[in-house]
Amino acid sequence: MRIGILTGGGDCPGLNAVIRAVAKSLMRQCGAEVIGIEDGFAGLLEDAPRVRPLTWEAVSGILMLGGTILGTSNRADPLRSPADTERVLRHVQALGLQGLVVIGGDGSMRIAHGLAAHGLRVVGVPKTIDNDIPGCERSFGFDTAVATVTEAIERLQTTAQSHGRVMIVETMGRYAGWIALEAGLAGAADVILLPEIDYDIEAVAAVCRARAQRRRHTIVCIGEGAKPVGGALTVQAHEAGRPEPLRLGGVAHALAQALQPRVSSEVRATVLGHVQRGGSPTPFDRVLATQYGNEAAQLVMAAAWGRMVTLQQGRLGSVALADAAHGSRQVPPDHALLRAARQIGVHLGERLGA
Repeated sequence: MRIGILTGGGDCPGLNAVIRAVAKSLMRQCGAEVIGIEDGFAGLLEDAPRVRPLTWEAVSGILMLGGTILGTSNRADPLRSPADTERVLRHVQALGLQGLVVIGGDGSMRIAHGLAAHGLRVVGVPKTIDNDIPGCERSFGFDTAVATVTEAIERLQTTAQSHGRVMIVETMGRYAGWIALEAGLAGAADVILLPEIDYDIEAVAAVCRARAQRRRHTIVCIGEGAKPVGGALTVQAHEAGRPEPLRLGGVAHALAQALQPRVSSEVRATVLGHVQRGGSPTPFDRVLATQYGNEAAQLVMAAAWGRMVTLQQGRLGSVALADAAHGSRQVPPDHALLRAARQIGVHLGERLGA
């Protein structure tokens, strides 16, 4: 058996742990030859495919490394044209691959599903710090991102307290508020603003003013996809050619500008950006990524093509790629963490008294 592995979309802590687990499981359990595809689908779209052998030695010692040893791309889309699709299928056949393990987010799962419809044998592994892949309750990389944001909030707590400021922390997450919600709770944020709940600027200002009267600082944790009631998303750029052309960002600065005239405290904004993607994965993500990689290998050996590894109700399993290829898994309005946040006095941007 000869199996290819690629990492697509944005980088994420834990990718190397998955690569390691897939390769070692396949090599140890069925003597498979494992081939790494460089720079995601871009490595299959060029005139000559860019690959490297993933031997036992090549994937040893990479468990704790951030990023991906194979490289990645969030622009390469084999489904963009019939010619690109045909090129990828031709390269996979020329390489003698019996199947392909695609490690990526919703965009990569969409591509994998599309290629599967053209006959490619694919197994998917969910990857995103945003934790927003449909059909999967926990993606690796998310825990590391939450830990990074939590540490940043803790550091901002001390400087905010020293100056009596309102400090706004912007997280990634696109249209889902999982990072902002969990990191906001873990970092003791006073206000958490999510894409799922449009915020009332007057209500947020009232919370800040009330805290200032008690000589207290205010920490606001906001997801990049959050927006005010009746307002629009804060878009940093439109990037044609990407699976997701809208690049969100800058909502913390927009909120600061709207908030400053309404409060007496100084308002500062911090956009954490790509530091949330970097660094070594947490122990939780290393274990989860290893489990996902091993489970992907089991799907390959069982010839269970067209499926994505998943975690649901705390148990490993798999779902059809079609179920993970579209949409976004957002924070549901009745989620237990939202209820807990409200009950301990964290403001979620809702109109006071509503």
